[in-house]
Amino acid sequence: MMNKLLKRNTRAWLMLFFALSGLKLYSQPAPWFTDGKFGLFLHWGLYSQTAGDWNGHPTKGGEHFMLYERIPVETYAKIADQFNPTGFDADRWAQMAHDAGMKYLVITAKHHDGFAMYNSTVSDYNIVKRTPWGRDPMKDLAAACKKYGLKLCFYYSLGRDWADPDVPTNWPTKAGRSNTWDYPDEDAKDLNKYVENKVKPQLRELLTQYGPIGIIWFDTPELITKKQSEEIKDLIHSIQSDCMINSRIGNGLGDYAVVEQSLVSTARKNWEACITMSENWGYNRHDTKWKSPELLVRNLIKVVSKGGNLLLNVGPKGDGTWPVESQENLRIIGHWMKTNGEAIYGTTVWNGVKQVLHTVQSDNKATEKEKAGMKDAINDATPKEIVPDYRFTQKGKAVYLFVRSPSTTAIEIPELAKSSFDIKSLTLLGSSSKVKWTQGKDALQLSLPTVKGQEIPIYVYKIETK
Repeated sequence: MMNKLLKRNTRAWLMLFFALSGLKLYSQPAPWFTDGKFGLFLHWGLYSQTAGDWNGHPTKGGEHFMLYERIPVETYAKIADQFNPTGFDADRWAQMAHDAGMKYLVITAKHHDGFAMYNSTVSDYNIVKRTPWGRDPMKDLAAACKKYGLKLCFYYSLGRDWADPDVPTNWPTKAGRSNTWDYPDEDAKDLNKYVENKVKPQLRELLTQYGPIGIIWFDTPELITKKQSEEIKDLIHSIQSDCMINSRIGNGLGDYAVVEQSLVSTARKNWEACITMSENWGYNRHDTKWKSPELLVRNLIKVVSKGGNLLLNVGPKGDGTWPVESQENLRIIGHWMKTNGEAIYGTTVWNGVKQVLHTVQSDNKATEKEKAGMKDAINDATPKEIVPDYRFTQKGKAVYLFVRSPSTTAIEIPELAKSSFDIKSLTLLGSSSKVKWTQGKDALQLSLPTVKGQEIPIYVYKIETK
C-alpha cells in the first residue's frame, strides 16, 4: 500500500512540475511502439455487413458509403438488424496477428457512421443494443490480446459522426464530410455539445472497460479546436497515463505522426504508415486487388528502414470471419518474420541512410501533397511495382541489409565498401551456410541465394563490423 501511495504521489508531483514548467509530459511514443514496428488495423462495422452493396448496386466510397449514398441515419441503422457475426472468434483474430509477427492491434470502436462497436451507455446506437448478436466483441478482444501479448488499441472517429446532429462540416467552405441530408442547418450545430456529450464519455468508457489500452487512434479531427484537443488529451491521460495518442487528435498534438496509404513521411522517427491489403479498408465483396505477401513485406521494410511503423489493415466480414486472402497473406508474412524479425523489431534508421537514399531506386512517385493528410474511401497511393533493390536497418552495432526481390545471383553495394567500414562477419538470417562475399574499397560484392519457390524472395543479412 505504501509503495502504491508513493508511486501515485510521485506521479502527481511530476505532473504538477511539468504543468508549471510548460514542458510536455507525453511527447514520445512508448518503447513497445517504437520497438514493435508492426501492427494490425481492423475496420469492422455495419459497412462490413453490406460488403460493398446498397439497394441492389455496388456502392461508392467503401466504408464511407453512408455519406456517398446520402443514406438517412434511420435507414442506415436498419443494417444492424442483420448484423449477426456468429463467426467472430477473438482468440483466432489475435492469434493470426501474433503469428504474423504483429505487436499491436487497432480496431474501429466507432467509425464515421457513429455506430459504436462496443457496449456504450452513452448511446444505444451500438452493437450490443441494436444487433441480434447482442455481444461486446471488445471484451473478448481484450482477453485475447492479453493472452497473445498484443497491445489493444482503439480507433475513434473524432470530427466526423454522421449519426450525431451536432457535428458540422468544414464551414464556411462546406467541403467537409458531415451529415447534411439529415441535419442540413450547419449554423445550428454545436460541436462542443457533441464533444462533451458523446466523445468524452465514450472515450472514458473505452479507457475503463477493457484494461490497459495502448493507443487511442483518432481519425479526422476536422473542426475540433485546439482547446478541445487538449482537453481530450488530458482526459485520456487522467485515466490511463501510458496510453498513446496519434497525431489525428488534431492541432499539432499527439505522440506520433500518421501517413495514410503512403510509405513516406517527412518525420525521421516516431511515425506510422497505415495501409490496406487490397483497395478498401472495410470488407467489400467487389474488391479483388489484393497485394501479394512479397509486396506487403517490401512495404514493411521500406517503412521501418525510414524509422516508422507499419499498421496493416484487415477488413473482417459481417459474419466475423476474415477474407481468405487476408489470412493467407498474414500466414506467409508470419513465416518470413519468424526468420527475419530481428532485423525489424527494435531497429533504427541506419546511420548511413543518407547515402542509401541517393542510390536505392525510388518506388513511390507520390507528391508530398499526396503523401500527407487524411483521405476518403479508395485512396491507395502505395507502390505496386516490384523492383530489385536493397535497404538497411540498424540495431546497436549490427547493420541489417535487406536484398529485396533480386533478379541476379550477385549484387554490389557501394554503401558497404571497405572505405566506409571493415566488416567482421556477414551472415544470412535463417541459414547456417557460409555466405560468399568480398569487401572491396568501392563496394561489397555479395553472392545471393538461389532458392527456388521462395514464398517471399527477400533476403536479410546481418553485418557486424570490426
